[in-house]
Amino acid sequence: MSDDDFASRIEQHRRELRVHCYRMVGSFDEAEDLVQEVFLKAWRARDGFEGRSSLRSWLYRIATNVCLDALDGRKRRLLPDQANPDYAPGQPVATLVTGPWLQPFPDALREPYALREARPLREPRTVREPVAPRQDEPEAAVVARETLELAFLAAMQHLPPRQRAAVILCDVLGWPARQTAQVLDGSVASVNSALQRARVTLREHLPPGRSDWAPAAPPTEPQRQVLRRYLDAVERGDLDEVAELLAKDVRATMPPLPEWFADRESVLAALAATWDPTSAEYIGALRMIPTSANGQLAAASYRRPPGQQVFEPFGIGVLQVRDGLITEIVAFHEPALFPAFGLPPTLDR
Repeated sequence: MSDDDFASRIEQHRRELRVHCYRMVGSFDEAEDLVQEVFLKAWRARDGFEGRSSLRSWLYRIATNVCLDALDGRKRRLLPDQANPDYAPGQPVATLVTGPWLQPFPDALREPYALREARPLREPRTVREPVAPRQDEPEAAVVARETLELAFLAAMQHLPPRQRAAVILCDVLGWPARQTAQVLDGSVASVNSALQRARVTLREHLPPGRSDWAPAAPPTEPQRQVLRRYLDAVERGDLDEVAELLAKDVRATMPPLPEWFADRESVLAALAATWDPTSAEYIGALRMIPTSANGQLAAASYRRPPGQQVFEPFGIGVLQVRDGLITEIVAFHEPALFPAFGLPPTLDR
């Protein structure tokens, strides 16, 4: 094929390769850089692609090994409650692990036809899974077993890199052990052994009640109603309403802050301090925009600091809602991620 045809064909796989790299490394920013490295390596090796495997498989082999090289000697990306499981409110921050942390993945960047513009508060965007195409079609995702949930990503971080790759290739993408062994330059027996050990570790670190790593169902309308009530309550600073929406054992983390909270009372106490205009911890007025990340409900928060005129990016919170209550909030305070979510740089009201 011509150079132009080759460039066009590999570009068609950008989305799924970005998702693959993200699963491997747990960082959206790093996944973006790694995909660029994959394309560069593929371009340099294009004359050596002989077509004995599909172009997609060849690209996954390059991407997997690029990620394994990147992970060599790296610290695991976790969430604050995993890195500091024994934390208690009031503990000195200097005693805590401070990252690196997982990052969220914008659903708009894995949905081929998703609208990326921010939606009004009353119109949350719908999370849709694309239909799984044939193996060598663009945007292939093997949706039947796909998962990008934060709980899954966090559990994956407890695996050594090669076990992580084996699980993603075999259990997420559905590749046979023989094909995975070729990618990892190993034997079928070594892949099966890695999978066996990895599955045990994953079950130890997945949330209670999750016996496997199949993707959760898309958010339901009742769950979206909970999100809308939560966003409205946050904008109004209504602690009583927020309290009604939080589970008693709600878990809240706020990367890059290493502290975390394990119950409703401690979450409300933290909010009360930051929402009180008379408090030294007051963060200002808030505005909220619904979005979605990792196949989960999410919300972008903007704050207007005291004395300022505009609302500036503050954080992206990924929520878990069960039985009508919010059971987990992971609030990523990384304003630099807002452009990837298609969110406006500021709000004027």
